[in-house]
Amino acid sequence: MPEISRFFGIVIRMFVEAGGPHHRPHFHAYHAGDVGIYALDTVERIAGYLPLRQERLVLAWAEIHRAALLDNWQRLQAGASPRKIEPLR
Repeated sequence: MPEISRFFGIVIRMFVEAGGPHHRPHFHAYHAGDVGIYALDTVERIAGYLPLRQERLVLAWAEIHRAALLDNWQRLQAGASPRKIEPLR
C-alpha cells in the first residue's frame, strides 16, 4: 500500500483493492498499531480506530489536502501511482 504522507508518527496510505474498484474514496491512517479508515467525500472515519489526538490531526490534514487526496484516488483507479502529499506541520 503506497505511503502518501507521514506526520507526527502517523502514516497515510492509499491503495486500490486488487480485483475490483472500491466504491467510496478513502485512505488509511496508521499510528502505533492502530488504523483508521477515512472517507474523502465527507472526511470522516468510516472504520477502525485512532486515538482522539491523532484522529484530529488526520481530519485536519485531510480537510487541507482533500483535492490532492481525491486526485490520488483517481490516479490509483486509473492504474497510476499516487503522488506524495505535504505533511501536517
